[in-house]
Amino acid sequence: MELQVQKREILGKKVKDLRILGFVPAELYGGAVENAHLSVPKNDFMKAYKDAGESTIVSLSFEGKKIPVLIHEVVFSTLGQEVEHVDFLAVKMDEKIKTEVALEFVGEAPAVKEKSAVLIKAMNEIEVEAFPADLPRSIKVDLAKLTDIDTSIYVKDLDISDKVKILVDPQTVVASAVEQIVEEEIVAPVASVEEIKTEAEEKKEKDVKEEKE
Repeated sequence: MELQVQKREILGKKVKDLRILGFVPAELYGGAVENAHLSVPKNDFMKAYKDAGESTIVSLSFEGKKIPVLIHEVVFSTLGQEVEHVDFLAVKMDEKIKTEVALEFVGEAPAVKEKSAVLIKAMNEIEVEAFPADLPRSIKVDLAKLTDIDTSIYVKDLDISDKVKILVDPQTVVASAVEQIVEEEIVAPVASVEEIKTEAEEKKEKDVKEEKE
């Protein structure tokens, strides 16, 4: 996957002009490359981000060079509809790196479908270590393994290539099927008419008591 980028001279608050023209301001750093201010066409970037995510190598075409990078950080607008900024992390293909890989939950849990259990996802991503070329786009979590209430899927249960090292305790819970808690409706006791005193009656009793004293 390749992205054409160009050096960016526009900095600071003026980058909003870039966004109006359909470009996203970006930064390149890491590896053996020199830090650089970049701009990337928004449409091209969004396609690459959708396909690669943050754990698949993307090749930046920059000043006649092909630079392998990870999409390290993406900053979205407050409403989450527009990309405000992107960080590209240059990597060395012959050196292992540590990064977060997204968990992709697939299938349906029988405990949820058949026994009205509630699905709890304890993790959305997991830290791994691997050579850049071996990094997966995502790691699938098969919910079909949750066959009964109070069953769980652990890190040790994930199907992962032996080229990828998981940096999380194997006993860490990834997802669970738990019993649905039904809250009992508490009905407040209804007072009889005789038990209800109006504010005027209470005031009258208080006045009579004070007069006797």
